[in-house]
This record gives sequence, structure tokens and C-alpha cells, in this order.
Amino acid sequence: MPEVVLVTGVSDFVGAHLAGRLAAEPGVRRVVGVDTVAPSRELARRMGGAEFVRADIRHPLISRVLADSGADTVVHAGSAPEGTTLARSSATETRVLGTMRLLASCQNSARVRKLVLRSTTAVYGSDPRDPAVFTEDTAPRDPPSSGAAGNAVDVEGHVRGFARRRPDVDVTVLRFADLVGPRIDSALTRYFAAPVVPTVLGWDACLQLLHPEDALAVLRRAVLEDHPGVFNVGASGVLTLGQAVRRAGRLGVPVPGALASSLAGMLAGGGERVRPPDLGRVADTTRLRRCFGFTPRWTTRQAFDDFVHGRGLRPLVAPEWIEAAEREVDRAMARIG
Repeated sequence: MPEVVLVTGVSDFVGAHLAGRLAAEPGVRRVVGVDTVAPSRELARRMGGAEFVRADIRHPLISRVLADSGADTVVHAGSAPEGTTLARSSATETRVLGTMRLLASCQNSARVRKLVLRSTTAVYGSDPRDPAVFTEDTAPRDPPSSGAAGNAVDVEGHVRGFARRRPDVDVTVLRFADLVGPRIDSALTRYFAAPVVPTVLGWDACLQLLHPEDALAVLRRAVLEDHPGVFNVGASGVLTLGQAVRRAGRLGVPVPGALASSLAGMLAGGGERVRPPDLGRVADTTRLRRCFGFTPRWTTRQAFDDFVHGRGLRPLVAPEWIEAAEREVDRAMARIG
């Protein structure tokens, strides 16, 4: 049981809620949340008994914050934040350079014995030639080198280097599928909230999603229990991109891949954006179920529906039309099978 936990990225939904839940654990004496900006009033309330320290993990001051906190466990939840107001260059600097500075501070701390990294299944990339399902040991054919996915690849590389230098520290890497939920504000949720959703002509990507409550449950167990290693974390089942668009009641417009990315960027506004050609990957979660003994409560479809209903999206297409169409598709697939 950790005594003192330091959590990065507490101005985002996951970081703030995780800090609050850890602070409520009887065996945890202190939780310190770190971010460059203060959490909103609602997120600050969710942090409960956790303390907030305004600090930039890119700055050497983070070493002082880590030492003064006396943390024996560090949760780097800010490496893949769901908030997307950062410009691309700023996001890269915060994630990659910030991670390097944080890891250097952990390496110099004699008290740190556990590191938990919130990563993403986007490190596998998305290529039509890829396998249908990725395991933790699958080497991507064409790993992403730019954007948020490229940042995640770089961050994981630095974490592996830290693990080699500090073999006495338990390192857990959690590769989360894309989070969707009523209170998740991300490039993906804004993409599906747009009235017109550009999709890639001739390709209906398979989406594996994750409800934030399941993400928080896995993070909590990674902190309170010892599960070193790399783990895929995703809900059971998949939705095709077309099914997701219809369930959200949006109007899907198939266009060539490059144009789809441009249109998605225009609809999403500033900050980081969804690139429709990069959507579509499914990760195997056998290792998570075996080692953690954990199965997500929400399926991919349930998580997406909770996002749609919770955000109060008004459908442009009648829901009964969608349900009737999906029933016909299911019957057709059953006859083919």
C-alpha cells in the first residue's frame, strides 16, 4: 500500500478523480496533485482530500515538489490528457519533455518505488495492413511518429529507459483505448458531437472505446496493487465508425482520407484534432484480465451510448431508423455466418 502518491494532470477529468479516490483510501496518507493550471471548481471538489500544487513538470522545480511531498508512488496521468486546448507544439513539449524531467526527478529520488504511466493504444498506429487485434507484444508495422500518438511512443520509450536505470522501481504502463463519456472533453468526443462527421471513403474503421469509470478503476488498482508490466485496457466489443456516427445521430460524409482530416480539423476548432484515417484499432485485454483480475463493466457500445445520452446530443437522424437499420445488418450478418 503506497503512503504518499503524486498524480500529474489533475486539471483533467481522469487525474482529478483519481487523486480524489486515492485520497479516500484508508491506507494512503497523502495525495499531491500537480498541474500547470488549477482544476476547475467541479474537479477541485472531486479531488476531495488531495492537495493541489501548481507546478510545471517541464521545470526543474518538479524535483523539489517530488522531494517535499515524500511520494513513494508517482502516477503520470498527464501524459495523455483528454483536454485538447493545447496547441500541437505545446502538447509535444508538455508530454515528452515534461515526462523526461519527471522521470529524472523520480530517478534521483530514493523514496519512489512505483511509477504508473497512463498511455494509449494509439502507440500501435492504425494501418489497413495491421493485425485485427494488437497484443502488448505486437510490434506495429508503421508506428506513429507525430501528433499525440507519436508523443505517446516517445513517452513510453523514456519510461522503458527509466525502468532499466531503476530496476528497483515497479513500472506499470496502461495503454488505454479512447475514453468516451458524458464528462470527457476530447478531440474524439468533439468529433462525434459535430453535426456533420467526415469519414474515410471506402474504410469503416473498428473502434474500441473505454468508459472513464473503468479507466479510473484500473488506475486505482495499479496504484494500490503491484502489477508491473504493460497492459492494454479497453472495453469488450467494437463499433465501426459508421455505427458510431449513426448511434450519435450525426450525418456521416465519406470523403478521401486527407480531406477527412482537414474537415475534422475545421469542425473541431483549435488544439489537437482527430484524424479519421488514424482511427481504428482493437487491443487484446487478456493480460489485464489475467493479472488484474479485472473486466471493464461497460462495453464499447454502452460507453458510447452513455456519452451520447449524457451529452444530450440531439440526433439529426431518427433513433428508430438507426435501430431498425442495425437489426437488419445483424440479421444479414447472421445469414452470412
